[in-house]
Amino acid sequence: MPAEADLFGTDAAPPPQRDDPARPLADRLRPQTLEEVVGQDHLTGPEGAITRMLAQASLSSIILWGPPGTGKTTIARLLAARAGLAFVSLSAVFSGVADLKRAFEEARRRRAAGQRTLLFVDEIHRFNRAQQDGFLPVVEDGTVVLVGATTENPSFELNGALLSRCRVLVLKRLDEAALEALLARAERLAGHPLPVTEEARAVLCAMADGDGRYLLNLAEQLLALPAETEPLGPDGLARVLERRAALYDKDREEHYNLISALHKSMRGSDPDAALYWLARMIVGGEDPRYIARRVLRFASEDVGLADPTAIHAALAAWETYERLGSPEGELAIAQAVLHLASAPKSNAAYVAWGAAQRAARETGSLMPPKHILNAPTRMMRELGYAKGYAYDHDTEEGFSGQDYFPEGMERPRFYRPTTRGREAAIAERLAEWDRLRQKRRP
Repeated sequence: MPAEADLFGTDAAPPPQRDDPARPLADRLRPQTLEEVVGQDHLTGPEGAITRMLAQASLSSIILWGPPGTGKTTIARLLAARAGLAFVSLSAVFSGVADLKRAFEEARRRRAAGQRTLLFVDEIHRFNRAQQDGFLPVVEDGTVVLVGATTENPSFELNGALLSRCRVLVLKRLDEAALEALLARAERLAGHPLPVTEEARAVLCAMADGDGRYLLNLAEQLLALPAETEPLGPDGLARVLERRAALYDKDREEHYNLISALHKSMRGSDPDAALYWLARMIVGGEDPRYIARRVLRFASEDVGLADPTAIHAALAAWETYERLGSPEGELAIAQAVLHLASAPKSNAAYVAWGAAQRAARETGSLMPPKHILNAPTRMMRELGYAKGYAYDHDTEEGFSGQDYFPEGMERPRFYRPTTRGREAAIAERLAEWDRLRQKRRP
């Protein structure tokens, strides 16, 4: 039977030495103190949230939410050491209810002996709702200090009851300065610089995409090259290393984040930003048909009558993609995105439609006024159907000014065109008709 340390990863022994060549570079450079963690000063810096919690001796259960390779596991381990707690690690990918029960029971025994437990659960969002509920009593009574790690938005993936008992701390993807600090540490440990030019060094950081662990894995490959290797430029670096795909989960939060960025960039009339987010989605493997649907929606909701050609451009782009497929058809979608981002904007039609629907629900089954009803039978004519109807084309201005709302209903104003794009002319025309309507009102 494996010992508890084997089952749950209790950190009882001191960490291995950094000069052990058998260990991966990323593991050998794992921070030994919270102060060594890079890129997360808002958590582990002098005024960071974790630093304040430790200073106030008020360590509560937390959820660490952030991209891969930003230090979630390391922070949990160092937090346990700093607070004097036993560190127990579980992975939601490989653990089940039985593992949780054993971990909770061991934590209770430690507590009885005067030792508290920090239970680290990696990928905690992979536990189902019932399993997540299992944490509630042990978190509530203080049997464990729970530290969950997740790359997914806790608001969507974790139970509200569990979230209410934990503090969510957000880890940032590592910026250029943090990645450069990791490379400098790797070079100090190796005793020699990376065999790359300054330009290639910048490319190397870009390839890591904010993931410190991945950056160190790349650096390890470069440090293993023969000592006589000439410094590699960007092209040489690309031959030695493989570029990984950008972080993009088509069915998770990143999907919604990027489509939101695309939509808001178009709404903000920034064609360059819109084109960038479109490219991010396409490169990430998003279905272009999904993007085409959203572009069409945008044309209707956010451009509207300020540029009536926008909806036709969006439809044409979608149809072009259906006929050509990828990658040729993607250019048509890019063209539509540029058209919409550059177009004058108006959501007046969108707002008007919402107001009209609310009015329809509030007024129920009011009949149209009789003068605009057809009268195909004698009885209907006797009842006043079509009586007094004015044929607009017979008037001098082509506008009769009659009332077309139900009798007794005060005339509402749903559509309020802007002064942008082609809606400016519409606004002038409607204002003139309002003047004529007032003039001809009985």
